[in-house]
Amino acid sequence: MKILEIRENTASIRSPIRNAVIDFSQMTISVVALITDAVRDGRPVIGYGFHSNGRYAQGGILRERFIPRLMAADADGLLDEHGENLDPFRIWDCFMRNEKPGGHGDRAVAAGALDMAVWDAAAKTAGLPLWKLLSERYNGGRFDERVAIYPGGGYYYPGKEVAQLQAEMRGYDEAGYRVAKMKIGGADLDTDLRRIEGALQVLGDGARLAVDANGRFDLPTAAAYARAIEPYGLFWYEEPGDPLDYALQAELGAIYPRSMATGENLFSTPDVVNLIRFGGMRPELDWIQADPALSYGLTEYLRLIETIESLGWSRRRLMPHGGHQLSLNIAAGLQIGGTESYPAVFQPYGGFADDIPIENGTTRAHDTPGIGVELKAEMFSELRRLLET
Repeated sequence: MKILEIRENTASIRSPIRNAVIDFSQMTISVVALITDAVRDGRPVIGYGFHSNGRYAQGGILRERFIPRLMAADADGLLDEHGENLDPFRIWDCFMRNEKPGGHGDRAVAAGALDMAVWDAAAKTAGLPLWKLLSERYNGGRFDERVAIYPGGGYYYPGKEVAQLQAEMRGYDEAGYRVAKMKIGGADLDTDLRRIEGALQVLGDGARLAVDANGRFDLPTAAAYARAIEPYGLFWYEEPGDPLDYALQAELGAIYPRSMATGENLFSTPDVVNLIRFGGMRPELDWIQADPALSYGLTEYLRLIETIESLGWSRRRLMPHGGHQLSLNIAAGLQIGGTESYPAVFQPYGGFADDIPIENGTTRAHDTPGIGVELKAEMFSELRRLLET
């Protein structure tokens, strides 16, 4: 088996929405196709990958460093011990060669997109859905038939008032979600409280609503919001301060008795280890949202799971950001806590297969080889157009 070619391109996911820190009017992602000489069911094996929203396309890193390293490597050195399939770990080591430790930013994002394509190709070559391959190789054959999911939404839209937010939450409720998420921090506290109360009029129980500040607050503001929202009994309070301000996270955890979540903007296992060690995170209460498609890929995420468990955390407290099919496969096959979904935004890349329904806040994984990009018709068509596959 041999990698014949790796293609990359930039895809637009621009929209008028904003959170507390950025708008998405110019948002892009990198998309990747890894083309092999393997054939399964009469079709060439092509792995597809892309990274999550929020970090822009990383074509330069892919074109100038990662892809040339792989294409110059000895083909047999990128295969597993049987020489019959790609070895994602050997491939990861190859494209990361001559990269210094640290600096976990755009490089981690480029790696996430490429690594997704590698795993998609490896699972297709094995003739297995990715979740099943992960279950058999790394989880003793165990898996979750149903995966807990929640929709990321509640953004600030131009002219979007409480009534429109309520309509969005009503749509999630009718679609079968049990917990939904909305943004805060992009308005003043009083306005955000009115928005929260409007959402709760639709969802009812505070445990059905999570709020996300996208790292906007300093400690006094984060504490003021914490005191104000505590009576609502929300599902979680997400990323109140800068993702690397572990002191803020620790101080807030000491005064806010309910669940918090953070980690979507930490792009390596060492960063998550520091969050656990110095951020006051509570393993019985809080959630870690590291996103494999932004943080060096599934290959690194497997290391992350092993590391947090060595520190006394359950993998069930992992709930990745990203809202796409890679995280759904990981959640099902490795039995983590669940995953975010983007059914209404960042299309056509957000969300899961077209024909798998949401039931009581859960969904199931697909049953076709690979990640399942082919099961999202609009996304698959766009990937093929951009990558000419």
